[in-house]
Amino acid sequence: MLDRHIKYIYYKLMEIRVLKYFLATAQQESISKAAEFLHITQPTLSRQLMDLELELKTKLLIRGKRNKKITLTDEGKLLKSRAQEIVELANKTESEFLYDEKNVAGDIYIGGGETDSMRIVAKTAKKLCKKYPNINYHLYSGNGEDVKEKLDKGLLDFGLFIEPFDKKEFDFINLSQKDKWGVLMRKDAKLGKNNVITPKDLKDIPILSSRQFLVKNLISGWLGDDFEKLNIVGTYNLLFNASIMVDEGFGYALCIDKLINFTGESNLCFKPLKPTLEAGTLIAWKKNAPLSKCAKLFIKSLQKEIINSN
Repeated sequence: MLDRHIKYIYYKLMEIRVLKYFLATAQQESISKAAEFLHITQPTLSRQLMDLELELKTKLLIRGKRNKKITLTDEGKLLKSRAQEIVELANKTESEFLYDEKNVAGDIYIGGGETDSMRIVAKTAKKLCKKYPNINYHLYSGNGEDVKEKLDKGLLDFGLFIEPFDKKEFDFINLSQKDKWGVLMRKDAKLGKNNVITPKDLKDIPILSSRQFLVKNLISGWLGDDFEKLNIVGTYNLLFNASIMVDEGFGYALCIDKLINFTGESNLCFKPLKPTLEAGTLIAWKKNAPLSKCAKLFIKSLQKEIINSN
């Protein structure tokens, strides 16, 4: 029932404003503080929130006694999660119309996993910024599954992906860089003196692995064996926290190169896989989805940057 009402709210501009009121109240944990933050009166905010509960036919807020914090019901927590996406998408849509041909302005939302290929995105943005300084860039870091979900929902314009990636629903540009797979470990680890890591080396060590399903298939192909036969002691979605686990001697991390700094006093090192396992990278956007003026300019600039880098 709540999902149906949320879809209804989505198409009503007035209700977008009410969702912003609800989110402010959830953040401030107080109707009086939220009213002050929103520059409206407390009775007005209380009435709007009660009307929202009546429309959804469910209780969203647990109102405490004087000086007590507002808390959310389970339904309120669900609405907060959905409302954040709805408001973000509404703001993104509004910004896409705030430009003219002479003075392009707006926002570009880019999501991506950890890869050195983000550098070509950065170089593109830097050059585009010189010509169109009123374009703002918003970055979201997450694994491929997280980024794809936000791309599907329209919360991102572009997703930066490491192969393998299912491209059926997307238009895309292959980037010139390739990421090399290997193992992150302590320098004093058992395999620290090896120059490369072979399939045989992996079978007797505790491993931290990306939790993405397609990555498991990729490594299984390289192993020539079932990925599940490895001693997987943990998983990660982004490498930084996993690198801390490795630094503390918890295990070895299967990952791609150039993400962790090994210089200076670092205890860590990276050893490439043998046979070499490389992964291409690409930037993708929803197929047949209308693109903003800013997004179209970004694609053109990215294509030029790729040509110049080859």
